[in-house]
Amino acid sequence: MPRGASQTDHTVNITGTLNVLLAARDAGVRKVVFASSAAVYGNLPDLPKREDMKVDPGSPYAVAKLTGEYYCSLFSSLYRLRTVCLRYFNVYGPRQDPHSDYAAVIPRFIHRVKQGEAPVIYGDGRQTRDFIFVRDVVRMNLRAMECDAEGVFNVASGKETGVNELAHAVLSLSGSSLEPLYEKGRQGEVKHSVADISKLTERLGISPEYDLSRGLFEMIRGDGERCL
Repeated sequence: MPRGASQTDHTVNITGTLNVLLAARDAGVRKVVFASSAAVYGNLPDLPKREDMKVDPGSPYAVAKLTGEYYCSLFSSLYRLRTVCLRYFNVYGPRQDPHSDYAAVIPRFIHRVKQGEAPVIYGDGRQTRDFIFVRDVVRMNLRAMECDAEGVFNVASGKETGVNELAHAVLSLSGSSLEPLYEKGRQGEVKHSVADISKLTERLGISPEYDLSRGLFEMIRGDGERCL
């Protein structure tokens, strides 16, 4: 990890979040919706991930997001500023940049396949993730803003998908006969991740509308130009 990563994460995510909360308090804002991350759970083995579970952030980014959650809770308690913290899992959707340092596995797979290259899987491909389509994420953010609910919520599909399964889905939807390439696994990578979204569905009254096949179809055949 670059030496300056923790300094950058602190400045952007922690100081930045505090500045937003202070400005919201002083301006009489009704509610703040904070973009948190499933990274706060770390690599603890218990599944599915629930909002009341122990957290174990394993990176400066994850520590920064968890600190933001604590600041939101504190401002709710001290200043009666209503806050919602949304722990995003693996968000994907059209126009994700596959070359970005923050690009997820889906745009990378799609880009390679569209270039006639096999998707690259690090490790054995048995690792799992919880993928949530960006249009569902937008709906959940709007719902969190409009409703009376407060606190921490997982934003996910609630379904566990293996990386091998994902690669073959991308290949099939792309009409490709390629086979995945396997490279050495990445040290410290989270092996398995899936969310419990019962709190989201019950308290916010909203559920995902896109399954993985539909979301991938929109990226591959629809308006996902940057991934093509």
